[in-house]
Amino acid sequence: MPMGRSIASVLYLVLMAAVIVGVDAVFFRHQFWERLAVNAGIVLIFVAFYIRFLKRP
Repeated sequence: MPMGRSIASVLYLVLMAAVIVGVDAVFFRHQFWERLAVNAGIVLIFVAFYIRFLKRP
């Protein structure tokens, strides 16, 4: 795995974490189950995007 690819992966994970924390703080501060469902959905969207556009064989 080249160095640039690993840096891109780390930045992608940091971006995902920032989106999750931002959505939690703005919309779902006191709602546990809704926050859990939305966080799972965000992770699934990021995984689907990674598989579709960023994963290289």
